[in-house]
Amino acid sequence: MLARLTRHTGPWDIVVIGGGATGAGIAVDAAARGYSVALLEQSDFGKGTSSRSTKLVHGGVRYLQQGNIGLVREALRERAILRRNAPHVVTSLPLVVPAYTQWQRMFYGTGLTLYDLLAGRHGFGRSRLLSRDTTLARVPTIRADGLRGGILYHDGQFDDARLLINLLQTAAEHGAVVVNYARVLHVSTAAGRVDGVIALDEEAGAELRLRARVVVNATGAFVDGVRRLALPAARALVTTSQGTHLVLDRRFLPGDTALMIPGIGDGRVLFAIPWHGHTLVGTTDTPTDGPLLEPRPLPEEIASLLSTASRYLREAPRPADILSAFAGVRPLVRRGETRVTAALSRDHTIEETNGLITTTGGKWTTYRHMAEETVDRAAASAGLPGRRCRTAALRIHGFDADPRRHASLAPYGSDAPAIAALAEERPELAATLDAELPCTGAEVVWAVRHEMARSVEDVLARRCRALFLNTAAAVRMAPPVASLMAAELGHPPAWERQQCASFAALAGQYTVPSALTRESS
Repeated sequence: MLARLTRHTGPWDIVVIGGGATGAGIAVDAAARGYSVALLEQSDFGKGTSSRSTKLVHGGVRYLQQGNIGLVREALRERAILRRNAPHVVTSLPLVVPAYTQWQRMFYGTGLTLYDLLAGRHGFGRSRLLSRDTTLARVPTIRADGLRGGILYHDGQFDDARLLINLLQTAAEHGAVVVNYARVLHVSTAAGRVDGVIALDEEAGAELRLRARVVVNATGAFVDGVRRLALPAARALVTTSQGTHLVLDRRFLPGDTALMIPGIGDGRVLFAIPWHGHTLVGTTDTPTDGPLLEPRPLPEEIASLLSTASRYLREAPRPADILSAFAGVRPLVRRGETRVTAALSRDHTIEETNGLITTTGGKWTTYRHMAEETVDRAAASAGLPGRRCRTAALRIHGFDADPRRHASLAPYGSDAPAIAALAEERPELAATLDAELPCTGAEVVWAVRHEMARSVEDVLARRCRALFLNTAAAVRMAPPVASLMAAELGHPPAWERQQCASFAALAGQYTVPSALTRESS
C-alpha cells in the first residue's frame, strides 16, 4: 500500500482521513464508482469507536421512543442491506424485552409492532408477546420474581472490527489505497481551497504528501481537530459521550437470545447479548470533555451497569466476574449546549468548506448511507464525473452465503478455507493460543499477511477479539503472538519484548479497578 501511495502521480480524486466505519465506507463507495482513492488512518484501523460498539446492527428501538422515525426507518433499511451483503459477519439476533407489569408488556409490545411495520419487507422476524414460561425458556437466567412475560423481537448482530477489516479489503479490491499508522499533520491549501494533505508514516518516520481534488474528514470524534488543520477558527461541530461495556462469562446468558432493558434513565437502554461465547453488557452514555483513542471505563459506569444487570439477572454479576471492560467515544452532532448526550440524535451531518468535506455523527448501521451521501457531495465539490453509488448491492469481502460451514472460522467467511489450509500446512499453527479463547496461530499469521496487522495489539484487540473478551487470556497470548509476528515481519527479540510490555500496560486499562473488586468482596 505504501508503495502504491508513493507511485501515484497527480492528484487523487478523493483523499479520506480516518480508517473507522465512516472512512472505510466512503473508500468502498468512491473506489467502487471508479474514483482514485487514498485513505489514511493515524493508528490502526478501527482503533477508536468503530471497534467498541454494542455489536448490534439495529434500527434503534430507543430512537423510536424519541420519535426519530426517519432515522429508525433508514437504519432498518440499511440493516437489511448489510446482512445481504455481508452474511458472514451480520446475523439475525433474537432479543427479549422482559415485562414485570402488564402495562410494560402491552406498551413495549405496541412499540415493537411499530418497529416491525417500519422495517416492512426488510424485517428480520416478527415481534410477538411471550408468556412468562416462554420468556423464562428463552432466557433462563432472567430474574423470575414478578415476571409477567416479555416481548420477542429481532435485530442484527455483528463483529464490528471484523466487518471494518472486510470493508477495507473491499475498498482495496476496487483500487483504493488504504494505509494505517499514517497520521495527517497538515491539510494543504491553494488559492483558498484544500488541495491535499501531509502525513507522517509513523513506522518509517517518512513524510507522505498527497494532492487531492477533494479531502474527506471522516475521523469520527476527532473531526474538529482535523477541521482546524484547515480552518483554525472553526467552531466545534461535535460533542462526545462515552459508552462503556462489560464482558462476562457465558453463564450469565447461556442461550442465543439477548436481553434489551428499556427505560433505565436518561433515555438509555441496557443490552445483554451473547457474543463470541461470552455475555456483553452495555452501554452507558456519559458526557466527556473530548475524544480519546483509549478511553477508560469509569468506576461509576461499571457500578451502574452491574447494578442495572443485577436487577434483571438471577445471578447478580460482581466486579470479579468481569473478564474485560472497554469504552468507546461517540461523536454526536452538537445541538445547543445540552449535556444529556443520550438525548442527542444519532443522525449524521455533512459539512463542506473550501474543498474539505467533513462527515460525522451517525451510527455503524447507517455507515453505507452516510458514505453514499458523502461521496455524492465530494464528487460534486471536486467536479468529478457523476457516477452512481453501487454499494447497495456490492458484496463485502468475505461474502459467504453459508458461513456456518466453517464452524469456528465463520466470521472470516470466504477466507476461512485459506486460514484452515495454512493450519494444515503448518500444524504448529492449528492449536489455540489459550485454552479460554479460540484464536489460533494461523489467524495471527493471516492477520499479518492479509489484514495489515502491525502490532500485538492490532491482532489481539481487532483481528481476533481477545482483549475485548478476556483480558487475562489476551495477556497470556501476547508472547506467542509476538513471536509469530516477529517471524513474519523480520523483527528482533527486542521488538517482541517491547510489544509484550506495551500490550500488558494497555490490557491494564481493560481490567476492573481493584477498589471496585475489593468493595464487592
